[in-house]
Amino acid sequence: MLDKTNRVKFNFTFKSRSNKFKVQTKKISDHGLVKICMDELCKQEGFENIENMVQRDLLFLCNSIQSKTGVLISLSTIKRLLHGRFSSLPQIATLDAIAISSGYQSWQNFRRLKDGEIISLETAVPGTGARNKFSSARLFFLGGLLILGAIGLLSIMKGSKSGSGNFNKAQFSATKVTGNSIPNTVVFKYNIDSVIADSFFIQQSWDKNRRVRIFKNNYTLTDIYYEPGYHTAKLIANDKIIKKLDVSIPTDRWFFYAKEKVPKSQPKYIFDTGAAIGGSLKLTRNDVLNSKVDIQKDNEFLQVYFPSVIKSSSDNFVLNFRIKVDELNTALCPYFMSEVFCQKYFMYFISTLKGCTSQMDACYGEHYLSGKTNDFSALATNVKTWQNVQVMVKNRIVTITINGLNAFSTVYHKSCGLITGLGFISNGLCEVEFVDLKTIEGKNIYRSDFTSSPGTPR
Repeated sequence: MLDKTNRVKFNFTFKSRSNKFKVQTKKISDHGLVKICMDELCKQEGFENIENMVQRDLLFLCNSIQSKTGVLISLSTIKRLLHGRFSSLPQIATLDAIAISSGYQSWQNFRRLKDGEIISLETAVPGTGARNKFSSARLFFLGGLLILGAIGLLSIMKGSKSGSGNFNKAQFSATKVTGNSIPNTVVFKYNIDSVIADSFFIQQSWDKNRRVRIFKNNYTLTDIYYEPGYHTAKLIANDKIIKKLDVSIPTDRWFFYAKEKVPKSQPKYIFDTGAAIGGSLKLTRNDVLNSKVDIQKDNEFLQVYFPSVIKSSSDNFVLNFRIKVDELNTALCPYFMSEVFCQKYFMYFISTLKGCTSQMDACYGEHYLSGKTNDFSALATNVKTWQNVQVMVKNRIVTITINGLNAFSTVYHKSCGLITGLGFISNGLCEVEFVDLKTIEGKNIYRSDFTSSPGTPR
């Protein structure tokens, strides 16, 4: 039976001719093992309190596991694992992924290290002669054999899930049928008939909410991309990514939309009246209202630019811009987020008022930092007034300055690939006076002061 510490108790008794020995063990339950592993993983990633983790923290955890193991675990699965809301043990691929991400060789390695702790040894009839006493070594050896036997028995009783394999036999391709328009219909062709797995999915991009289940003996999935960008579609067997495809939907101009901060929300496109000309990149309150966006809801407003030509490295560049946030409603913590979109990983930081730094975060490559566990006071500023910002990345060393003062620095190690676009995101309306993006050697990548055109990629 389960005790209060998530352990299952086993009692074994074995005898010599004149002595009876009792070995009592406590075996950590499956729920307990998963909880221990997730606690260790979260602390390793800088999250001390699971209850305080927000959606972006959970997404980071999913991406961290994927980058370390190649296994994609959905946001809903992460939540269930964190809070122990599962009735049967997750698939072994999922268990291996969280164990490896926590620093162990595998789930079985983690389990061996955590499980089978012997807590007491008793003699029911004390012996008096040396010949009638078991040595401590023999007791531990026999106790270990009994524990292994019990674990094996439990495994047999639970049964085993079907195996998986033949991933190299999967076929996966995609075709855009509506050019680069938004929204965009994409036709996926796939063949998974020879692949061994319990379930299959196609996921549009990094967003795990955009995952659609597919089945054998079907070969086509037609899906809609509602947002522009450089997307990586994934073919998934169980929780493992087995094929990837690049799906690029560029804009070659600044594109505006709002998105409610709830899972699976659809974007609402904002039709501007010259927002990318006239001296600054901005939207007005009327632009938002005329586009039928409910400003009373918790929205993020996005201004993004994705060029058709992609050729500049994200590991060496200098980005300068001048920005402020015009409040749309009475948000207590107005913020802006500056993102350089890349082929791999994320590159962004958030700035807000100094009293709201706990809500900030930043991510460059595989290195994510939360405002809950880092001091971002130097990165915070009065976003409601004009701020001059520079983001420099040189050989994967990131330095951010605000108004000429060093505000943030970090290092990442895994290349983010090529630069695929730029974006400014806020809970208000960002106004950007100019954007200047260059290579580290000074060659123009994108530049605009928004006086007469949306900018010129170089």
